[in-house]
Amino acid sequence: MTAPKKLFIKTYGCQMNVYDSERMAEALGGQGYVETKSADDADMILLNTCHIREKAAEKVYSELGRFRGLKDENPDLKIGVAGCVAQAEGEEIMRRQPLVDLVVGPQSYHRLPEMEAKTRAGEKALDTDFPEEDKFEKLKSRPKAARGPTAFLTVQEGCDKFCAFCVVPYTRGVEVSRPADRILTEARDLVERGVREITLLGQNVNAYHGAGADGDLTLAQLIWELDKIDGLARIRFTTSHPNDMADDLIDAHGTCTKLMPYLHLPVQSGSDHILKRMNRSHTADSYLRLIERIRKARPDILLSGDFIVGFPEESDADFQATLDLAEEVGYGQAYSFKYSTRPGTPAAERPQVDENVKSERLQRLQTLITRQQRDVQDSMVGKNVNVLFEKPGRREGQMGGKSEYLHAVHVANANVNVGEIRKVRITDSGTNSLGGVLV
Repeated sequence: MTAPKKLFIKTYGCQMNVYDSERMAEALGGQGYVETKSADDADMILLNTCHIREKAAEKVYSELGRFRGLKDENPDLKIGVAGCVAQAEGEEIMRRQPLVDLVVGPQSYHRLPEMEAKTRAGEKALDTDFPEEDKFEKLKSRPKAARGPTAFLTVQEGCDKFCAFCVVPYTRGVEVSRPADRILTEARDLVERGVREITLLGQNVNAYHGAGADGDLTLAQLIWELDKIDGLARIRFTTSHPNDMADDLIDAHGTCTKLMPYLHLPVQSGSDHILKRMNRSHTADSYLRLIERIRKARPDILLSGDFIVGFPEESDADFQATLDLAEEVGYGQAYSFKYSTRPGTPAAERPQVDENVKSERLQRLQTLITRQQRDVQDSMVGKNVNVLFEKPGRREGQMGGKSEYLHAVHVANANVNVGEIRKVRITDSGTNSLGGVLV
């Protein structure tokens, strides 16, 4: 029998890329590939890239350079670049790094088997189109191998918002929602293979409007359909835009027991001037009023957010408004970044804030967010939470998992199995996790 070929995938960036990497591995599984954790013995290397961070393309080129020795040792090794950098750079990747055999954008990876065959015939393969066919429909059914207790499931891709700092509309395309029946079929399949918690993914997930039997479904309606699946215990979704947080979705947070009390809702800035220049189409006040409504529906919800500091034209007063908003909301978790230019986006052409000023502002914001995160974690001590156990911990007998609030929780001497949900009393709060005992 022919030995299976080995596939190494390195994934950068968001959860959607994690999901895409899984599907790429499945697509190439039909070509005889099995995944390996090391590039050293791979027959194909795929870099699934992200274009959100600064100098993303340069980091990819640097990574590719490190594979030159492997290619010299094994001329049959195939190297590919996928994802958003592939979409943005296209042929330039092959021009700058001739060792690359394959470049595929995030909307075309269902064509990987044909592209792989082309590379085996000694040709280069490039596909950064936005094809009309549904890539999810073209992919083969997911294999029936057992899964861990959590999984990502893409329901929506692309974005129509065109925020001034963002490349997503150019690399992922316009908003497209998957039909509800295909999502539900994939969700049932995941549950049959051991998944207890599904996180619905989309660049603008709460703008979901997928076709259903009686017209388009909203994200809330999709969640209620998922709620009916026996064996599925938890539902989450990310990432949301404040302008698409509809009434029925807010209501679902208060009434759907499977929808977890955690919401990632990026605001980016607390300054109306900066929000307008970002083309965010919401104000600080409208965001705060939205938070009030969400907390009224689900008082214990843990809120997470995104912030960009040092956006072009941001003044000291603008930044202070961001600090004020963060203080008022009280985030349990948040991500903050210095603004960095993305070629082709409107903000890249504007006068930039000094890097030292950006760094100082970021440090101040992160100090506030870290304090808030620690306060929320410390407040959990003495409370009971429900933990979905995902894997053994570092210490003997220890098991780790996530609470309904997405806190990492570790339990010593835990006689539980992976996939179980058990009540845990929190006894201590660490830097990035909680400790507890089974109730």
